[in-house]
Amino acid sequence: MQSVSVAAGKIAKLLKLPMEIVTFKEEFDPIYVYYKNGSDEPIPIYCDKGGEFEMRDVYKSLRNIMFVLSFHPKHSALKQIRKDVMVFS
Repeated sequence: MQSVSVAAGKIAKLLKLPMEIVTFKEEFDPIYVYYKNGSDEPIPIYCDKGGEFEMRDVYKSLRNIMFVLSFHPKHSALKQIRKDVMVFS
């Protein structure tokens, strides 16, 4: 979970998005990361499938999916982040 938390924190900081980590009493496999825009339903943007992954790989996956999501008409506010996301490619 550490690599996922660190990667999600880095991408949230880069894109100036709020981040919330929700933990449960029970240990869950796999770990999911969601993007939430206001009162809209959360969108799953990453799943670690219960494996161990390097923070760098998780970060790259999150960055890529946020870039793709920025093209969706419903998430046009993310259009502004495209340049920031691609600078670190």
